[in-house]
This record gives sequence, C-alpha cells and structure tokens, in this order.
Amino acid sequence: MPFGRKPAKPRPPLNEAGLFDYAVKALGRRMRTEAELRQLMKARMEPEGPAEVVIGAVVARLKDYGYLNDAAFAEAYARLRQENQKQGVRRVRQDLERKGVEKELIAETLEARYGQTSEEALAREHLERKRIRKPENAKETARLMRRLLLAGFSMEAIRKILGQWNLPEQSMAGLENLDDQGTDQ
Repeated sequence: MPFGRKPAKPRPPLNEAGLFDYAVKALGRRMRTEAELRQLMKARMEPEGPAEVVIGAVVARLKDYGYLNDAAFAEAYARLRQENQKQGVRRVRQDLERKGVEKELIAETLEARYGQTSEEALAREHLERKRIRKPENAKETARLMRRLLLAGFSMEAIRKILGQWNLPEQSMAGLENLDDQGTDQ
C-alpha cells in the first residue's frame, strides 16, 4: 500500500432514485454535458436491469428541472475559453466534441460566439495573456507556432502575426513544416 492509504471500498450500485441524487451532486460540483453525465451514471448503475431506460429517465428528469442543458454548457464553455483563456475556435470545437456535444449545437454556439471575432486579434491576446514575446530564432518560432496551433488558431492567423514581426527567413522556414503536418481545421 503506497503512502499508507487503504484501498477504496467498492461503491454499491445505485437504483433510479440514488442515481438521480448522484447526478444532481455531480452537476453541483461542475457543469457537465449529457454524454459526460451518462458515462458517470453508467459506472454507478446496478449490473442487472435496463440501464439505458433508467439513465434516460434520470436525464429526462434533470432536463425538466433545468439542471442539464447541453446548449447552456456549450455557450458557457465557449465563452470562458474565448474570454478568459483566449483560445481559438478550432480548440474549443475539439474540446466540445470530446465532451459529447452534438455537432450542430457546436456549430451554432461557435458561430454565435466567434462569428464577429477577429482570430488574429484573439491570437494576439492569447500571446499577451501567456506573456509570449517575439521569437529570437527558428526553434522559438516553431515553438510559438505549435503553441498557437494547440490553442486553436489557424495557420493563416499565425502567419499574419509572424509576418508582422519581420522575422528572418530561416525562422519562418518552420511554417511549411508545421503546415504539412495536417493541422485540423
């Protein structure tokens, strides 16, 4: 036993009422998508019985009470990633897809949130927030480009920013290499 901890006792499976209480507490800790909540509840279900029917009933009840709303989740998630973390639209799309939000809802949310936003301006705010300065050599340029790609910005916005910094040609050579790696746009 590392660090003197006892192994956790197996948790007893939950019936519908227990599952509802569990779901409410899980949503009280943080917002979740329907898909994330279904996954959590599936792990706590009784092995016998109609799991999908019970989970469906709990989800319907949570939606009726207004506790579970993927549209509100997607909007809040996109707003926080744009305003606080200054992330690009591609990164937010990938994160929402990973969390199980429907593609149509993602498209609507991102159009509403990022539709009037300049990607280049947001990328500059991201660099400012992260206190990233102008790269001095090719290695730093490549690192900066990877960071901006990871943050969800397009190669077009990255090229504009790097172009305005008047970097030497050898520093800009990494642009073609990263572009060839197939950025997910």
